[in-house]
Amino acid sequence: MKTTQDTEVLIVGAGPAGLMLANILGMYGKQVTVLEAMDTLIDYPRGVGLDDESFRTIQTVGLVDAIRPHTNPQHIMRLVNGAGKVMLVNNPQTVEFGWERKHGFIQPEADKALYEGLSRFGNVQVLFGYRVENVEEDGQSVTAIALVSRPDGTIEERRFSAQYLVGCEGGKSPTRKRLGVSFEGESPSTRWLVVDVNNDPLGTPNVFLGADPKRPYVSIGLPHAVRRWEFMLHDDETEEQVTDPDYVNALLADHVPNPAELDFIRRRVFTHHGRVASDFRKGRQLIAGDAAHLMPVWMGQGWNSGMRDATNLGWKLAAVLSGQADDALLDTYTSERKDHAQAMVDLSLTFGRLIKITNPVGAVLRDAASSVLNLFPQVKSYFADMRFKPMPRYTRGVLADPNTRESGSAAAKLTSKLIPVLTANVKNSPVGVQFPQPRVNSRDASDQLLDDAIGNWWSVIVWGNSPKDVLPQSSLDKLSLLGARLVAVVPETQREWAQKHMDPDVMVLGDHTGRLKKWFDDRPTPLVFLRPDRFVAGACLTQHAPETLDAILAAMKFTPAGAVTDAVAVPVAL
Repeated sequence: MKTTQDTEVLIVGAGPAGLMLANILGMYGKQVTVLEAMDTLIDYPRGVGLDDESFRTIQTVGLVDAIRPHTNPQHIMRLVNGAGKVMLVNNPQTVEFGWERKHGFIQPEADKALYEGLSRFGNVQVLFGYRVENVEEDGQSVTAIALVSRPDGTIEERRFSAQYLVGCEGGKSPTRKRLGVSFEGESPSTRWLVVDVNNDPLGTPNVFLGADPKRPYVSIGLPHAVRRWEFMLHDDETEEQVTDPDYVNALLADHVPNPAELDFIRRRVFTHHGRVASDFRKGRQLIAGDAAHLMPVWMGQGWNSGMRDATNLGWKLAAVLSGQADDALLDTYTSERKDHAQAMVDLSLTFGRLIKITNPVGAVLRDAASSVLNLFPQVKSYFADMRFKPMPRYTRGVLADPNTRESGSAAAKLTSKLIPVLTANVKNSPVGVQFPQPRVNSRDASDQLLDDAIGNWWSVIVWGNSPKDVLPQSSLDKLSLLGARLVAVVPETQREWAQKHMDPDVMVLGDHTGRLKKWFDDRPTPLVFLRPDRFVAGACLTQHAPETLDAILAAMKFTPAGAVTDAVAVPVAL
């Protein structure tokens, strides 16, 4: 008789998005089974860029110490023309979210750390060699039928039942195909040869994008002395031809004195894709990572976009599974993530077109334009600080509009006629964007990152005052059911006084860097409702707080009968 193994969430694919989602759900105490068709994790280099948003998620699940050794922080990118002249530099200095904006990294090592991190959770298992052949779904559950090879060579069928299934199997995702959603976009015909070597013969620790009209290329310095080159291929060059060692050595001859002496890791041809699924969820099945979107490599956002998916989806699944929220909360996963994934795909495609110009006249015009633009400090800073990268801003989802307190949407601008709004330095609404992560002092720790202080679930942050002093009891009762932490942020000079005089249930944080003071000084929103994924669900004047909270709970499909303790857990460090 065939037996069925039960779990809460079934993740298909042990790639980065699936492994991070499993870590987040494991942290929240949820039962997870990961099924991977391969026998092991992929061990060759793929993605090479890791950003600050991803590192913030890595911090949340307690894996910074495991992944940090495999990164190059402050990874500088230089766009150079065919003569080697630098046309623009991308070197953002911000640490707005607590970490450097850009890192080079070794993906196999990072993925391995995500996998090994799952050993902390007795409620999570990863099964290799399990190929999902079919999925059955009804109104209460979803069941995956998987095939696995037995030691005697026979094939065994295994069944796994869960409340939800998340497909993280990559660009050819069978889950996405089962859902019947479109995968819209383009796959440019341009092919590229990737060459990875050990014992980096150049030693430059950053990135060169070579906009050479004769043959565009990329040269990337990575941790552990790994060097990557990528060369654009001409239409008449076959894959067999360009992966031949002698041919590769000829391509590398302009970059190193003696290519034949290099320690090669791999030579592989690939094609860029720019596609986004029309929907990330149908019924009890969802998709994440490359299964939901594929993007060209130019902005280094493929791995990071998968991390954003896991960060957005993880807490929502935890809330639904714990009974805190209705199943409809999961619909906000698509409404919040799809537009930003599309924006990153579009930007990557545009950047690629700039680099891939092979027409000599077009290349000259591009180079001349870049020289002129670099004369303007604001334009130069626009590229250097990476302000061209669209940061996620949710306008629909688990939000409350700061102007109208409307539930489920948020305008990008503050439009109130109150004097605090009219005199604000920043007119952009903080709702729907990530809250910054400066360092703070608390009763228990000094100079710690904000997220480490406030924990991994909902928080209410008030500048200069106690949430218990500005919120009515009815709102405090709802926040208690939500499991939200009450936080007061004060200048460091006031912290000890506040700790003595404020309610002991309120966490008092000292702003010793002044960064939080500036954030609140620029915005007329002294009270912030912060989601588990560190996005601002609501920000308002304290008198608008009860109405704002009710709008957020409605957008979340909050069910007060849910068990708070099931949804909240503290991550276990390696």
